[in-house]
Amino acid sequence: MEKEENILGKEKIGKLIIKFSIPCIISMLVNSLYNIVDQIFIGQGVGYLGNGATNVVFPLVMIGLAFSLMLGDGASAYLSLKLGEKKKKEAETGICNGILLSAIVSILFCLITLIFLPQFLKLFGCTENLKEYAMIYGKIIAIGFPFSMIGTTLNSIIRADGSPKYSMVSMVAGAILNTILDPIFIFVFHKGVEGAAVATVISQFLTFLLNIIYIKRFKTITISKESFRLKANVCKKIASLGISSFITQMSIVCVMTAENNLLGKYGANSKFGAEIPITVLGIVMKISQILNSIIIGIAAGSQPILGYNYGAKKYDRVKQTLKIVLGSSLVISTIAFLLFQTIPNKLILIFGSGDENYMEFACLAFRIYLLLCIFNGVQIPSGIFFQAIGKSTKSAILSLSRQILILIPSMIILSHIYGIMGVLSAGPVADGLAFILALILLIKESKELNNGRKTSVDIEETNIIENKNQKNKIIITIAREYGSGGRYIGNLVSEKLGIKLYDKEIIEKMAKNTGLSEEYIEDNEQKRDLFDNFNAGYYIGLNNDDELFIKESELIKELSTKDSCVIVGRCADFVLKDNKNILKVFISSSMNNKIKRATEFYGMNKDKAEKEVLKINKLRANHYKHYTERDWKEPSNYDICINSDSIGIDNAVDLICNMAKNHIETNSVLTK
Repeated sequence: MEKEENILGKEKIGKLIIKFSIPCIISMLVNSLYNIVDQIFIGQGVGYLGNGATNVVFPLVMIGLAFSLMLGDGASAYLSLKLGEKKKKEAETGICNGILLSAIVSILFCLITLIFLPQFLKLFGCTENLKEYAMIYGKIIAIGFPFSMIGTTLNSIIRADGSPKYSMVSMVAGAILNTILDPIFIFVFHKGVEGAAVATVISQFLTFLLNIIYIKRFKTITISKESFRLKANVCKKIASLGISSFITQMSIVCVMTAENNLLGKYGANSKFGAEIPITVLGIVMKISQILNSIIIGIAAGSQPILGYNYGAKKYDRVKQTLKIVLGSSLVISTIAFLLFQTIPNKLILIFGSGDENYMEFACLAFRIYLLLCIFNGVQIPSGIFFQAIGKSTKSAILSLSRQILILIPSMIILSHIYGIMGVLSAGPVADGLAFILALILLIKESKELNNGRKTSVDIEETNIIENKNQKNKIIITIAREYGSGGRYIGNLVSEKLGIKLYDKEIIEKMAKNTGLSEEYIEDNEQKRDLFDNFNAGYYIGLNNDDELFIKESELIKELSTKDSCVIVGRCADFVLKDNKNILKVFISSSMNNKIKRATEFYGMNKDKAEKEVLKINKLRANHYKHYTERDWKEPSNYDICINSDSIGIDNAVDLICNMAKNHIETNSVLTK
């Protein structure tokens, strides 16, 4: 760990970015090129109607991807969490349940798609001219859903198992095979869109097969048949951990659905017709995705660099990293902008030719829809930057702003006014407004970095002196309601017994271990909401909160092997539930007194204090439930539950101290 920290904190930023970004870029490009290859060969062998058909089927592919990523990322997070708790059997159950769920969901989705394919195609904007091709392509792609979805789920799990290279190789192998088979089935066997679909399914099967083979090679767990029995609580947990990935992909489905229907409606009233706009804009979006994949890869590769140096308070390195990422991304987006504006006709010809109207609309689509694509070099890295430094809400807002909050409403409003040109104009409007939002947030954050992150004072790392007699100790965990005085009670207990108090010290140590900022840890370690589980849709893997809980649990267990101490909050009672030297305490109080303390100690007015008390205690309860699967206020979780109003602060301190001494005496040990 220390070696990695030195590299992230001392090695040249440019070298680090290259090292971490290249694998990310390759993975992103493989995902993007997979579907693009189909469209290139279909366009050359069938024509633009064939490409239009694949565009209206593509939302179904994205729905399948949404479910598979939800289960894959959820199972991956579950694996990491349980391994962090040293519960390999539960980790094994989670992985097996995730794989089995993926198999069940994929088969059901396959059957539902085959039965309701005409209805789905109509929903996604399919026209009569596209329907024949879309039905042929869609039926075959649907048959391949079990292979593609299970394969994708396993890809996420394999990465979490510590084999990202294997995961990438299986994806690349499938993409290469697809590139080889497409021209064979389309041009040699003359199978058209049917051949392209068959080639895709065969390629997906290869990735599926390679990932299935890996199951016997898991590094962290051993797979057994018994673990494939579905458990409702485990399935629920996996779904909750992976919901952010599902939301991200479904947002793309929403955009494509709105886009196709508007293009079909207003295109039919123009000289271009309905099919040309649907086909062309689908191609334009996929080409632009190559640009975005490179930018995302650069930014995602910078995440560990940004996170570590932000947590280590090396803000100059944070700013330098951000500067290089933004500069590199802007260079890439500028090159793409120039290509889109100067040679759109040559770019569209890669996907096959069409009549005069087809070429005219293609040039318009590139030049108008991607007019401000240069701003993607700022907007996309900004979202990943805020994710890296632990500001998940800002990251989620930036991630969703263009697609959901701006693009869809803009398309609806502008198309109503300007027809088909309004749909195209929605692209630069969304890019421009999302850029302004990102710029505002970046400028604000830059000012805070220049100021050294508020007025936080560096605290020297607490040295843990190992107790010579490991039996002579007591570990007191204090869970407390916000406003109950629990933290104050913990401090007084530590002073009276002459033992260490771990509260703020844990925050600082965790910042150094995880690369997250102290501000983020303090704000989020004992809270949980939707945005905390949102990974911004750019970088798939264990999110910051889960990583934080795992590392924090490891630290708490380490502290418990040292001197006697008091540990405040952080699910310590659960983390150390098997420790024989633990005294578990829960502190509560009445709402009136919680509000009174909030107003006196934190300077809030009464109304704000009440809302804050309710909010924070709800978040703490959700956090505890999420990671322990137990109720926060359940008395059986603790050795004693104290109402600080009933007995007072001083009496509460005395009671805890007496119980601690009695606990030690009962176990025939002495505190030294």
